[in-house]
Amino acid sequence: MRNEQALDQLQAKTYRVQGLTCTNCAAKFERNVKALPGVKEAKVNFGAAKLTVWGEVTIEQLEQAGAFEQLTIREERERPARREPFWKRKENRNVFASVALLLFGVAADAADRGMLAVVMYLAAIVIGGYSLFWTGLRNLVRWQFDMKTLMTIAILGAAAIGEWQEGAVVVILFAISEALERYSMENARRSIASLMEMAPAEAIVRRGAEEMTVPVEDVRVGEVMIVKPGGKIALDGVVVDGASTVNEAAITGESLLVEKALGDPVFAGTLNGEGFLEVEVTKRADETTLAKMIDLVEEAQAERAPSQAFVDRFARYYTPFIIVAALLVAIAPPLMIGGDWLDWLYRGLAVLVIGCPCALVISTPVAIVTAIGNAARRGVLIKGGVHLEQIGRLRAVAFDKTGTLTKGEPAVTDIVVYEGSREQLLTIAAAIENRSQHPLASAIVRKAEEERAPFLDVSVDGFQSLTGQGVKAVIGGDTYYIGSPALFTSLVGKLPNEAEQQITAFRKEGKTVMAVGTADRLLGLVAAADQLRPSAPHTIAALRRLGVAEVAMVTGDHEQTAQAIGRQAGVSDIRAGLLPEEKLAAIRELKQRCGVTAMVGDGVNDAPALAAADVGVAMGGAGTDTALETADVVLMADDLRQLPYTIRLGRRTLAVIRQNIAFALGLKALALAAAIPGWLTLWLAVFADMGATLLVTLNSMRLLRVKE
Repeated sequence: MRNEQALDQLQAKTYRVQGLTCTNCAAKFERNVKALPGVKEAKVNFGAAKLTVWGEVTIEQLEQAGAFEQLTIREERERPARREPFWKRKENRNVFASVALLLFGVAADAADRGMLAVVMYLAAIVIGGYSLFWTGLRNLVRWQFDMKTLMTIAILGAAAIGEWQEGAVVVILFAISEALERYSMENARRSIASLMEMAPAEAIVRRGAEEMTVPVEDVRVGEVMIVKPGGKIALDGVVVDGASTVNEAAITGESLLVEKALGDPVFAGTLNGEGFLEVEVTKRADETTLAKMIDLVEEAQAERAPSQAFVDRFARYYTPFIIVAALLVAIAPPLMIGGDWLDWLYRGLAVLVIGCPCALVISTPVAIVTAIGNAARRGVLIKGGVHLEQIGRLRAVAFDKTGTLTKGEPAVTDIVVYEGSREQLLTIAAAIENRSQHPLASAIVRKAEEERAPFLDVSVDGFQSLTGQGVKAVIGGDTYYIGSPALFTSLVGKLPNEAEQQITAFRKEGKTVMAVGTADRLLGLVAAADQLRPSAPHTIAALRRLGVAEVAMVTGDHEQTAQAIGRQAGVSDIRAGLLPEEKLAAIRELKQRCGVTAMVGDGVNDAPALAAADVGVAMGGAGTDTALETADVVLMADDLRQLPYTIRLGRRTLAVIRQNIAFALGLKALALAAAIPGWLTLWLAVFADMGATLLVTLNSMRLLRVKE
């Protein structure tokens, strides 16, 4: 506790790390950084290739700590330099040189120039493997047995018993494997890199009478930013002038254009259409919705999934076991049955090479990084591998009603006229309700605007709110009332039978009924309801097709409304009139009866139920800080159709992780079985190890193809 408090008082600084390809290297780099003078604590996020340091340190010192893997470090917000093509990179040139020397050696062997061939093979080993040997020998001295230590022992052993060509081939194959690993991890991380590049580095702001281009880090909250047609929006803000359409796919994953006008929010990284906008900045560059998304996704990639924890525990015992097994294969047969020492030493070296746990260790993180990155690009934030795995195991989903299955705002559904015309009734109602702040009032005004009723031309006097009943006002010398049917019962006595029957029918459909009239006569009825999202029935049908055993609705709304919405959505298990603690109990009951359960809500209300569920899913994270912070999964586009996609992604990820572990262990088991009888050469052993690593990585890349 005391250490945590001390760290809180220190400034944490985050850096980007280039060159991290395996979790063992990340762990070693973290240890090296912790050992630097001035560093109190350090944490490496392998998935996001980030380093967080508490204390004082320079980039030069950090790069020295990562010299064993030629790691390069840059500031967190610094844009990466343009990468050279894969085949031109310095670390890969040595591979080409080694291959050339190997071919010369083979040619010398064919010409019966044995000494020249040995020199060529030795040169190929030194040029292709000098960094490997440097690290491996240093680890060997310290009794640290990682992949490079095992490979160093194997290559030196091959040279010691005169297998120069084998040693050179092993070095080259290992170097190729390392290069392909780097390339694969860069591809896996590209989803996040593409998010980071979406927000421009500069913004045009108005300062005084001048417009100037400045770095986004220098723009202050409250300044006015100019967004030209076709330009990217650099920071979050609110439109203060102009109108346009904006592509918000960077945030929500939704490619449809969104109209923006005075007072509408806009987000960093989104693309302006053909209009000209002036935007008042509301968040600094490191606080924008896009910046928070990137931070959350990178933190998620650092979270250890249950599968990864299992693999790490397994690898801890697996590597020592392989070393002991290789040693026994090398010395036991010669000692016990008089086998040839060189032959069995060679077989022991093959076992050592096969035993490299790289493919196994990378099997889970590469799948998690790829899946979370893919989801982020499609507007779904998943806050860690543990939640991704839980999503893949979902057996039940509970939905909140208001704002989740429904749009969260009432709309007029029916108008029944008993006296006068429909236009006259709607004009009177909208003219009065235009002065009210009630959500139902807004619904009537919107309906009048849709039908072009001339309510703005009507003079309204004496507006008065009748608490709990409705409103009244004077129009043209007559007093009109709008409110609950109970209000009119108190005014005119018993309502006509036709009106009573209509009110009952509307209420059975889950609609709220407002009566319009004077103190002595009923002019008509207006029914309104919270509208079901068009995507809700399709989403629930898709969940059932995916095999989700139970789809429920938990709401605090009254029974009739809940039943009506539930029937339209296709939900069979409808629980209405629930208090927050009763919703919590409902989620616990679902978990006990069905298994892994998700709760889908708006991320603001129903906090206990969201927390109690195995996976809390929040709707509409764009612009909602609460949703980003509280939920395990955030559907940024406020679109229920993203939920089946997320479940498919979770299930596919679980399947890929299982396949990866099976590939890694299965190939190694086959190779070990072939190595002990002497059927497997050293270079084939490296090829098998490289093949397992590539198979695992390429299999994980398939997660990029999971679509909605």
